[in-house]
Amino acid sequence: MAWHRSGSGDAGAHGPGAALVTRRATRPARAAVLFLHGGSADSRARSRSWHPAAVRMRPFVRAVAAAVPDADILLAEVRYRVRGWNGQDADPVRDARRALRELAAQVGDVPVVLVGHSMGGRAALRAAVAPEVRAVLALGPWCPQGEPVDHLRDKDVLVLHGDRDRITDPAASASFVRRAGAAGARAHLELVKGGDHAMIRRGPYWHRTVGSTVAGLLAVVSRPGR
Repeated sequence: MAWHRSGSGDAGAHGPGAALVTRRATRPARAAVLFLHGGSADSRARSRSWHPAAVRMRPFVRAVAAAVPDADILLAEVRYRVRGWNGQDADPVRDARRALRELAAQVGDVPVVLVGHSMGGRAALRAAVAPEVRAVLALGPWCPQGEPVDHLRDKDVLVLHGDRDRITDPAASASFVRRAGAAGARAHLELVKGGDHAMIRRGPYWHRTVGSTVAGLLAVVSRPGR
């Protein structure tokens, strides 16, 4: 097992064009957790590992690594080509799908948990159409009206949203969770009292909750027969 510390570069990436940035590598792997950071609604500017949205996810990677010390769980981040969602292009979804293909090439067919924040939460929920994605933990996700939910049937979908979030709408997350549940997902919403979009207020609570939630999800999705 190898641990790649998060820094200003992209240690653990498989080549300059790779979408998968490995933070804790292992072979063989029993399961994997991929992290997707936030971004902008519209931007063709190149995404960088030192942008605040990317840096914001690093404590969550460390929190999950501490909560899930198992040597057979791979941890990685999705590296975006550009910063924005960009309308119908849904660029971060395309990058997430590339990362999933690169993951399969690296460790084979293993169950995957996606953890995404804001735009990355929306991308994670979209990318869950892939059969290997068994669960999504979305943090303050961007959930516009009409986001697809049918593909989440029989998957675990958990949403954490700060009740003081002024960037993305907690009510929209609640609506999404209701629709996903009606479509057959095991969907649940927790409002973080006093939580903001940047997850700075009550930061330790966010980190602990994400760590324990991912540990619980991994225990379920890697169970034989799931």
